[in-house]
Amino acid sequence: MKPYVAAIHAYVPGKSTGTDGKPLIKLSANENPLGTSPHALAARDAAPAPHRYPDPDSAALRHAIGKVHGLDPARVVCGTGSDELLNLAAQAYAGPGDEVVFSRFSFAVYDIATRRCGATPVEVADADFAADVDAMLAAVTGRTRVVFLANPNNPTGTWLPAAAVARLHAGLPADVLLVIDQAYAEYLNDGVDDGGLALAAAHQNVLVTRTFSKIYGLAGERIGWATGAPHLVDALNRIRGPFNVTLAGQAAAEAALADQQFVRDSRDHNARQRARFVTAIEALGNHGLRAVPSEANFVLVLFEGALQAADALAAIAEAGYAVRHLPGQGLGQALRMTIGTAEQMDEIAAALRRSCERAG
Repeated sequence: MKPYVAAIHAYVPGKSTGTDGKPLIKLSANENPLGTSPHALAARDAAPAPHRYPDPDSAALRHAIGKVHGLDPARVVCGTGSDELLNLAAQAYAGPGDEVVFSRFSFAVYDIATRRCGATPVEVADADFAADVDAMLAAVTGRTRVVFLANPNNPTGTWLPAAAVARLHAGLPADVLLVIDQAYAEYLNDGVDDGGLALAAAHQNVLVTRTFSKIYGLAGERIGWATGAPHLVDALNRIRGPFNVTLAGQAAAEAALADQQFVRDSRDHNARQRARFVTAIEALGNHGLRAVPSEANFVLVLFEGALQAADALAAIAEAGYAVRHLPGQGLGQALRMTIGTAEQMDEIAAALRRSCERAG
């Protein structure tokens, strides 16, 4: 095994069973509680027989993406989730002796993608759980090849506005690739935009990635896409899997894009239930609980009082739910909780309230 591969800490998915082996309701993977658009499900089921290879270029899907987002389909590449594309970006532009910069408390795949190609990860201090533009720019050296920015950020839910993202890009050398990971962008309010797609359209060193796993409810189909300058798309196309998006996945994603009402309904549901849940957490502030402001479909709850995150995790599991504990990312006193149904969020809030009362 290559030493830089041996140094990788494999991605650890959230638990779906309790200590007794019983299944838990998963609010640990940021899945859509409304499920999937019926149109997408119908298209998936009507896809051609699986003995046929899929279109290796995902042509129809790329055109559908272009139509929804006002993009040239030739500047779009599809992948096996956005994870594949993030890994390909690092692989195409970084290697041994190079550095890849990203913020502390950001997506765990950035570290894996960096080490996977033999590059050196440079983790930059955050600003109250959000990316610090000045600190990231200060970390850039002559060896920096790629900068990753998740916006909104996972697992904290924080978000940088367009002016901050533009300032980050403007401060980078022209030969450094800025990858803006917009996996949760569809959860932003209408009219709110970090300007990433415009930067990718106007500049040679910006790549934006998105996914169908979150608001579109297609996590099980593993479909993502990226857009950027033609030479960036060409680089990813050279090294991606030749048939990387399945027949059913392409059909489902294309139909999901056509059902923007489902997207709006999912966004509205998330905004309502997230606000209610944050209010419930704020009511426990005297017990040391704090919700990090989130623009995504989850909330990171900090435990800064008598109640410890590990004890809260156990209490939530006892109530029948799985949420995300991330001590390996330096978040030992925090839990990331996906926004589920109103009933689910009420039950988790009640479990936290009881736990706080027991902890004193």
